[in-house]
Amino acid sequence: MKFKSILIIALAAIAGTGCKKSWLDINTNPNVLPTATPNFVFTNAVNTATSGLLNANETGSYWSGQWTQSNGYIISTTIFAYNFTNGDFNYWDGLYDNLNDFQYVIENADANNQQFLKGPAKVMKAMLFQYLVDMYGNVPYSDALKGVGSLAPQFDDQKVIYDNLIVLLDEAITDLKANAFTGATTSSDIVFKGNTTNWVKLANSLKLRILIHESKVTGKEAYITTEINKIVTEGSGFISGSDAGVGGSTFYLATAGKLNPIYDRWGYDANGAKRALNNYPRLTEYLVNTLKTTTDTFRLKRLGYANGGESSATAGVSSKPEIAANYTGVPFGNSSGYLPSAASSLGPSLLIKGQYSRPFILFLGAESQFLLAEAKQRFPAVTLPGTAQSYFEAGIKESFRTLGADVTKATELYTSGKVNADWSASTDKLAAIATQKWIALANFEGLEAWTEYRRTNLPVTPQSIQVVDTKRPVRFYYPNTESGSNAANVSAQGTIDVFATKLFWDVD
Repeated sequence: MKFKSILIIALAAIAGTGCKKSWLDINTNPNVLPTATPNFVFTNAVNTATSGLLNANETGSYWSGQWTQSNGYIISTTIFAYNFTNGDFNYWDGLYDNLNDFQYVIENADANNQQFLKGPAKVMKAMLFQYLVDMYGNVPYSDALKGVGSLAPQFDDQKVIYDNLIVLLDEAITDLKANAFTGATTSSDIVFKGNTTNWVKLANSLKLRILIHESKVTGKEAYITTEINKIVTEGSGFISGSDAGVGGSTFYLATAGKLNPIYDRWGYDANGAKRALNNYPRLTEYLVNTLKTTTDTFRLKRLGYANGGESSATAGVSSKPEIAANYTGVPFGNSSGYLPSAASSLGPSLLIKGQYSRPFILFLGAESQFLLAEAKQRFPAVTLPGTAQSYFEAGIKESFRTLGADVTKATELYTSGKVNADWSASTDKLAAIATQKWIALANFEGLEAWTEYRRTNLPVTPQSIQVVDTKRPVRFYYPNTESGSNAANVSAQGTIDVFATKLFWDVD
């Protein structure tokens, strides 16, 4: 009887719903997910981008000579002996997945009356493709992001992609100027809170980065000069006085899974317990000694904590007195003699207990200024209003600001008479720019720091102790996931030697 009762109730439920059109609507495909509006997709895509960049920035921080690991862990031969394969460093899949989301926003913004998202989505698309090129060289671009329309996309030449990214950023600027955020729509923008002028400045800064990456390529001088002058004519300027970052206090929360990803990985959990990986990254001996040599203890104290790490009693302060002698860097790739307590960990510019909601940096104001300095120094015909020296010194000030150091002390550094810190004392101006940019990128933009190291060969950081020769990685392998699903097009790129198959802008 109990079974019969259940059966009757079930049949009644079916009968009660059977008259509803949706129950038997043959035009409804249960295998198709409901669509999402572009604003939700955009917010999630920007947030997701930080997770992918977190890992790529970590590798870049190591291979640019800024970070190494403490001896509290078995040395990673994948990273420090360069024993890696196409199964390692797969940043490809995450970035392309992310790019599909931004492409969705671009293609659906108009239909959903959210045109204000097209420009920001194109800026983010350009940024992620620039990173893909800088890691892998030739990649799918014009044939990519088409879903089932192109399941095995062809690869584009990396030089052509770079040129197309300039065009894409021009389109983004046009869209940004034509479509302002309004009212509540600003909440979908977790970078600039709907400030389209700042998005244009980011687009201009990205264009400048891409152009300067190509600055040593033969035959590009006239093109680069023309494109930089177009940016000057546009008039919105570049990122300065602040940094482009994701999230912040209104986005990241003291809840598991909602912390700033840097804080969550190397800092603390939502309850304030120190993460085990807090003991892993350490500043390199070369970085620490470079700062000491130029008496730049202002930034040294912000880039790293003194030996022993952050005080358990006072957040943001080292457990030992913050004097130069208490800051120790680890030789790159060293596997013994530097336990976590005996070397400088990631400092208060990046990690302070309780500060889980800092923005995740996408682009530094300091980087913009150093790019401008190099542009002015390399290409006298550019119409930039400042001098190479003025941009160089502004870059140092911006670095102090971002790190939380006393900006008034920046003047002491760039008038110190120290080579590569003081413009007048530095015979090789480009080396001075490269060195100061390398310092400014530390802790924040590791992937870009590695790109700049490969492009300029500066600063001359020591080889890993784990390696007996002089070879260093100049790129990544195409990941095995792409080789498996798109084998013919991957094979068409030829044999990849990660120590010799350089990217087109790596000409030295």
